[in-house]
Amino acid sequence: MTQARMISDEDFRKFREFFYRKTGMLFEDSKRYFVDKRLLERMAATDSESFRAYFTMVRFQASGEELQTLINAMTVNETYFFREEYQFRCLVDSMLEEIVTHTRQQRALRIWSVPSSSGEEPYGIAIYLLEHWPRLDDWDIEIVSSDIDTEILNQARRGRYTHRSIQNLPPSLLAKYFRRDGDHYLIDQELREAVDFTRVNVSDAADMRRHRHFDIIFCRNLLIYFDDLSRKQTAESFYDALNPGGFVCLGHSESMSRISSLFRVRKFPEAIVYQKPWEAR
Repeated sequence: MTQARMISDEDFRKFREFFYRKTGMLFEDSKRYFVDKRLLERMAATDSESFRAYFTMVRFQASGEELQTLINAMTVNETYFFREEYQFRCLVDSMLEEIVTHTRQQRALRIWSVPSSSGEEPYGIAIYLLEHWPRLDDWDIEIVSSDIDTEILNQARRGRYTHRSIQNLPPSLLAKYFRRDGDHYLIDQELREAVDFTRVNVSDAADMRRHRHFDIIFCRNLLIYFDDLSRKQTAESFYDALNPGGFVCLGHSESMSRISSLFRVRKFPEAIVYQKPWEAR
């Protein structure tokens, strides 16, 4: 490795601040090896002679293509089907039941999964609704799933998974909704068509304004990568994106109560979730 392609402490600080402004994600010093490795890989791939040259390109490239590629490289996508399944039970047994009880006119119910990662969560929601919500035939359901990583969105649209991704699925559901594709499992085409995948940066207000009128938001294990300010801003964006009475589901180690006072804490038998008050407009 040439000296020019080394990442100095100052380089790391500059990049960390820039990436935080763009994505809301803040890399701690403990992530230094991970960040340096990804930066050096992208510097080599773009034939950048130094960090300064690469950083200048990322900031000022008109197309923004390399910035998006770098974001894709820096985001971690690790998930599997039916992760934290108790929240899916809460979805069908409590949250949706309350929403339809308060909804006076028939309309589509909208669920947002963000980040989508490789699609296990939104497809898992669709499967759980098909299997466990008896009112499904009476209501239209729209599932939108979003991520900042464009490559992982393409992977999600393909719906092709390794054994690790499907390890928690009962064999009956695996046989019903998937088919073998070599060493992988391909999800049913109707399910692939049932989820609308979109790119979104939750730290970008303009991106978030394009996502509105949701009844339930699943945002699990994303906010742990943010600092307090970014968490608060994201919570406010989710509040604006929800219909009155809508719910947010966070990861088991996350708590909206420590982030924002906008939401009510709801302790259902299956899970603790966070609700936009019905009287909110």
